[in-house]
Amino acid sequence: MKSKILTLAAIGLFLVSCGTKKAPAAPATPPVAETVKTVELTPELAEGKSLYENNCARCHKLKDPKKYTKEEWGPILVKMQKKAKLDDVKMASITNYIHSQL
Repeated sequence: MKSKILTLAAIGLFLVSCGTKKAPAAPATPPVAETVKTVELTPELAEGKSLYENNCARCHKLKDPKKYTKEEWGPILVKMQKKAKLDDVKMASITNYIHSQL
C-alpha cells in the first residue's frame, strides 16, 4: 500500500516537473519613463528638509510631500507646528521645503 502511494506521488511529481514553462509575454507597449521633478535644494530648502526629517519623524512616519496638495498641507502643518512646538521661522522653512517638492 505504501509503495503504491509513493509510486503515485513520484509519478505526480515527475509529471508536474515536466510541465512546460511559459515565457513571460512581451509588453504590448514599451514602458513610458516617468518624468520625475527634481528640485535643486538651496541651503534654505535643505534646512527645511532637515527640520522636516528630524522634527516630524520623532513622532510618526514621514509623509511623501506629493501625497497631499498645497491646500491639504496647510492645516496639517498648522496642527503639527503646535504639537512639535516649532516657532514660525522653523515652520516657514519646513513649509517652503514641502511646497518645493510638490
